[in-house]
Order: sequence, then structure tokens, then C-alpha cells
Amino acid sequence: MFIMLETVGKSLLVFILAGLCEIGGGYLVWLWMKADKPLWYGILGGIILAAYGVVATFQPAGFGRVYATYGGIFIGMSLLWAWYVDGFRPDKYDILGALIALVGVCIIYYAPRT
Repeated sequence: MFIMLETVGKSLLVFILAGLCEIGGGYLVWLWMKADKPLWYGILGGIILAAYGVVATFQPAGFGRVYATYGGIFIGMSLLWAWYVDGFRPDKYDILGALIALVGVCIIYYAPRT
């Protein structure tokens, strides 16, 4: 049981790190393109986005399952990022949708396979 929890914990940390890279990098590119920030925002954002591609490979599962799971985690992290960084306030439907996505991806990634 402890080993399973440790494995889940490690994979969640990798998913969160990947999410921070993708959302943070994308946000810097967004600021460069939409908020007239300097070019270096876009360049740094691109580098961080490339790091996301590397970080995702640290997961032990195959590409399809990792990216499907990451998609649901990305939904929740995007709402949290927008709330914390942009002042966006998710409503009950945003939260419900994110929770449904997270339950779904936990089934995809963590369900025991025979």
C-alpha cells in the first residue's frame, strides 16, 4: 500500500511540474503576444514550454495514457492559475467540470490493470 501511495505521489508531482511548465510558458507567450510584453517573455515562454515536453517523459506509463491524464490535470491547474494569477473566479460549473475531469483521469491512470 505504501509503495502505491509513493508511486501516486511521485507521478502527481511530475504532472504538477509539467502543468507549471506548460501553463507558465504559455502564459509568458500570451503576455508577450497580447499584453505587449518584451520579446524575452516569448522566448522564455518557449523554452519553458519545451521543458514541459521533457518533464512529461518522466512518467512511467505510455504516451497516450500520460497525455490523456495530463489533459484532465491541466484543466484543474489552468483554473487555479487563472484564479491565482489573473483574478479569474471559477464558478460552480468550472469547479464541477474540473472535478469530473480529475476523477476521470485518475481512473485512466491509476486503475489497476491485469
